Parts: sequence; structure tokens; C-alpha cells
Amino acid sequence: MILMGSEPPLEPMSAYTLVERPNTISADLNRHDCIGVDTEFMREKTFFAELCLIQIATNDDIYCIDPLASDAMRSFWESATDRIWVVHSARQDIEVVYQTSQLMPKRIFDTQIAAGLLGYAPQLGYANLASELFGVEIAKSHTRADWSKRPLTDALLQYAAEDVEYLLPAYNALAERLDRQSRLAWAEEDSARLLSPDLYDIDPRLAIDRLKGARNLRGQRRSAAAGLATWRESQALRSNCPRQWVARDSVLIDLAFKLPASIEELQAIEGLAPGLIRRAGKTIIEIIALSDADDDHYKPPAVPDEAQKVLLKKMQNHVAECAADLGLAAETLASKKDLSGVIMSGAQDSRLLNGWRHEVIGEQILKLL
Repeated sequence: MILMGSEPPLEPMSAYTLVERPNTISADLNRHDCIGVDTEFMREKTFFAELCLIQIATNDDIYCIDPLASDAMRSFWESATDRIWVVHSARQDIEVVYQTSQLMPKRIFDTQIAAGLLGYAPQLGYANLASELFGVEIAKSHTRADWSKRPLTDALLQYAAEDVEYLLPAYNALAERLDRQSRLAWAEEDSARLLSPDLYDIDPRLAIDRLKGARNLRGQRRSAAAGLATWRESQALRSNCPRQWVARDSVLIDLAFKLPASIEELQAIEGLAPGLIRRAGKTIIEIIALSDADDDHYKPPAVPDEAQKVLLKKMQNHVAECAADLGLAAETLASKKDLSGVIMSGAQDSRLLNGWRHEVIGEQILKLL
């Protein structure tokens, strides 16, 4: 572990500004190359996360932007996404912004990723990072707030503003340290991976990959599960409701396993709501019937054999040694999932075989293979 002292204490920034007409701050955003960004959203009752608040920090101000107060946001989004974003643990924020605006920032710097590449604990939280760097304490008293409720209280907005207050100072501190260790490009590369639309675009045909319990089904049952998962995904998208509200995973697996061919047989499926049978029973039966003619050659994921298990252990030991030399956690350098993927499928698109990790550890991984 690399030992790092705290940065000098920071003076609190000026109070936040609540913005209910987002387009009005576009000109101010255009003055800044880099902004700190966080979001608040709700997703318990919808398929897509509902964006409820956007917090932006510049070198001069903190804005709490209310996307529920105005539909006129195109100018704001174009200005905001033309900047470099500093975000902590950015994936969910990028997802909700992309699905709301169909835009992404041109570049991001994820402070959680950056901290990991300096030897801080993997998945370090924002409050802990601010404490480590600046010796400040950020209360996490509103983590379960209903951000869709209006009006937002001053206490909630102040809490939200603190979530971006230290992002730009953290960027400056982390980037300087990374640059000294020739790792700034590492953080930029890992952060840029989060800007792939493939991470966030929804393709109902791939819904089978998210259906718990489907990976070991074969033949017609696998085909039926795939068809039912695609149907459920389309229904959830159309209604903008959670997948499990349409039908639970366990129900789809039961349908795929038992392959009911009539309404009466559907009614015997535990957990299949009578209302759903009335609305979509015939469709479900048709999907299952079509699966009988589908020549599905899917094979469940292979189980590693003893030689592969030994190889995985060797790789993990090498990763641990290399990570220790770099002052990093082993999982920051290469996770068990990364290593297993290379062993089982030889995945050439693995991050271990590309970019900075290929230079640091990828060649040795290939030799062990």
C-alpha cells in the first residue's frame, strides 16, 4: 500500500444555486473545460432510472439542477457534455444521463478509479476519499431520500451539493500524484471504458443473459427461456416498469422448464398472476410453442477442469506479486473474473490483453496460457 498524506484543508465553497431552468446556465458552463458531476435518481418503480437532480461543480460555483422543473434542457446537455467530467464511481451517473439525454461527456475522469491506481482501497467511497485527501467529513444521512419529491428541502440540496464539492480538488490532487508515477494515462484509459454505449443500450434479444437460472438450460427449454426473457424485456421497456413487475425470474424459469401448452397449464404455474394470464397468456403459449422448432445449439458455460484451476491459481499469484510491487490491490490490476475469462475463452478483448494492463501484466498472462 502506498502511504499518502492528506492534502491541505479546503475552504468550503459558496452555497449552491438551485437551477430550475437548466438552459440558463449553458453559457457559464461553456467557460469551463472541466466540471465535477453527480446525479440523484430513482429506479425502484421504473425500468429506466428517473433522473431527479444533477449537481455540477465548477471552480466558482455549485449548481443543483432540477430536471423535473423544465423540459427545455437541450442547450444545457450540449454544453454540459462538451466538458471533461470528474465523477466518482461514474457508471450509474453516465447510464442515467445517457438514457435521459442520449448524450455522454466527451471525456471523464473517475476519481474512484484514480484512487485505486494510487493504492487506495478498491471501490473507495466518495466520503472516504474526501476524508483521506482533505480530512473532511461528509455526512451520508440522506442516502435513502425520495429525490423525486418536490419541493426539495434545503437539507437535501446541501447534501447533494457536498457530493460534488470536493470532486475538482480531488481531480487535481489525484492527477498530480498519478502523473508523478506515470499512471495518469492508466486512469484516463480505465475511465474512458465507461463511455461505451454498449454498456447502456438495451437490446431485448440479450435479456436471456440477465435471467437468473437460465445459464444451465439446454435445447427447447433454453430457447423458451430466451423467448420469454425477450418478451418480458420488451414489455418492461414499453411500460417503463421493472422487469420483475412483469414476471419474476423464477416464473420465467418455471415456464421454460415445464413448457405449458394451454391456458389451463399456465394457471398451474406458481407465481404467474391471473391478470397476466388474461392479458398475455396466448402470447406466452405461442413463444413456448415456437421454441419447439428452434434448433438451439447453446451449451452451458464450461466448468474449469483441474488444469485450468491450477493455471488460475498461478495467474492469481503472479497478479498478487505484480500488484504488490506497484502498491496496488490485486483486484485493481486483474480480478478473478478477468483471469477466468482469459483462461476459459481466450478473450482477446479482455482488458488484461489491451492497453496499460497488457504492458504491465498481459504478456506474462499469455505466457502462462
